[in-house]
Amino acid sequence: MTDTTTTDPTAATERHLPADLPERIQHYIDGRFVDSADGDTFEVLDPVSNETYLRAAAGKKADVDRAVAAARRAFAEGPWSRMLPRERSRILHRIADIVESRDARLAELESFDSGLPITQALGQARRAAENFRFFADLIVAQADDTYKVPGRQINYVNRKPIGVAGLITPWNTPFMLESWKLGPALATGNTVVLKPAEFTPLSASLWAGIFEEAGLPQGVFNLVNGLGEDAGDALVKHPDVPLISFTGESSTGRLIFANAAPHLKGLSMELGGKSPAVVFADADLDAAVDATIFGVFSLNGERCTAGSRILVQREVYDEFVERYAAQAERVVVGPPHDPRTEVGALVHPEHYDKVMSYIEIGRTEGRLVAGGGRPEGFPTGNYVAPTVFADVAPEARIFQEEIFGPVVAITPFDTDEEALRLANGVRYGLAAYVWTNDLRRAHNFSQNIEAGMVWLNSNNVRDLRTPFGGVKASGLGHEGGYRSIDFYTDQQAVHITLGEVHNPTFGKADLDAGADVDDPDLR
Repeated sequence: MTDTTTTDPTAATERHLPADLPERIQHYIDGRFVDSADGDTFEVLDPVSNETYLRAAAGKKADVDRAVAAARRAFAEGPWSRMLPRERSRILHRIADIVESRDARLAELESFDSGLPITQALGQARRAAENFRFFADLIVAQADDTYKVPGRQINYVNRKPIGVAGLITPWNTPFMLESWKLGPALATGNTVVLKPAEFTPLSASLWAGIFEEAGLPQGVFNLVNGLGEDAGDALVKHPDVPLISFTGESSTGRLIFANAAPHLKGLSMELGGKSPAVVFADADLDAAVDATIFGVFSLNGERCTAGSRILVQREVYDEFVERYAAQAERVVVGPPHDPRTEVGALVHPEHYDKVMSYIEIGRTEGRLVAGGGRPEGFPTGNYVAPTVFADVAPEARIFQEEIFGPVVAITPFDTDEEALRLANGVRYGLAAYVWTNDLRRAHNFSQNIEAGMVWLNSNNVRDLRTPFGGVKASGLGHEGGYRSIDFYTDQQAVHITLGEVHNPTFGKADLDAGADVDDPDLR
């Protein structure tokens, strides 16, 4: 990768092309790369120049039908679903080894395709490998419930893979988030059809070669590129796809929910967020400022768990805003491939326009204290300066609506009760962050926040064993750890009688005595 300086305006706008970029991206169905049945393609842009760098196959219903048929055949006839957990685990570990060995290349392509800073893209590539390792180990250690009624019965739970899992993934940190779904879906013996985001199909195209090299059987993994309204919609509506795992916008989640309902599909949906970071007067302000800066500006602000509403107690509000704004101004905006860059380019001009429109709205709803538009020295590309609005009212749109960019709203509060009301006063409920040195307040406050995940005196540091998911408009269901195993398997209860069979008797009793139905199992 070329090392350019972020302070050179020419370098900032210079187009950086990774070596050996493909000329086109195809689908991967039943072990082969194929074009769309109708030959249709769509343009893929790089976010620095917004120029087309390749065309990708545009999947439609016919392509999804082919992929689902291949996955269904591999599930019913192939070895994958019947392998011992240890055998599947070995292949998953090989996948992790390959991903780790290619982390630099994966990061380079991900950074180029999504605008993510190269150092952060490298971390996401390594996290993808860790996701596969985690589930490779988990399925070997998996233990299910067994219950014994002494002298009468043993009952145990038998887990079985469900079939074809439809995986629909977003454009922010795409390779890592694909691994988050692929790991548990494959570990539990299912076959998959992956529909990656149309903005960022480049890194997803690498999975096929990785899986082939690791020894994944043919047909177990299938990939269909395309627009959400075409390929994604066909996957959700397909009658032979019993599971859909989706990460994306809440509005799209509602549509998927409606379209999946006639088939009673299993759904796991991680949707939007407008997460609060609550800073009390007794908090460690140094740590709180650092964590909340990172929490909203890392990954270019394009992260579902971003703490994009910062609620600060009145006693320290002015100091916090002053320090936060000064530090936000020092965040390094630069070309995604430059290792010094902390905020790169937003993923696509459509998304850039959306974020910029919210910044204009914010000028009428709060006090602009940092950023506020395109940074100096970046005349082209989807660059947005880290932007901070203070004194934002709770009814403001920039307080209520998900922006999904490097934009934060800061709001003061006086009491714990007011802080909780503000924290819960949006339709989302994915994550929350609480900063206080009062142990009792920390636990009580966190338990009353309407959020699927809460971090106390911490940024977003996640243990893969814990559940990931939201409440309200932020999602349906949870994945992560054993919750992923639950989602991707059917749990079958098996009951075994020990010793003498104990049945109530109908039809043989003495007419005067009547049948003996005094059995607790019939009550």
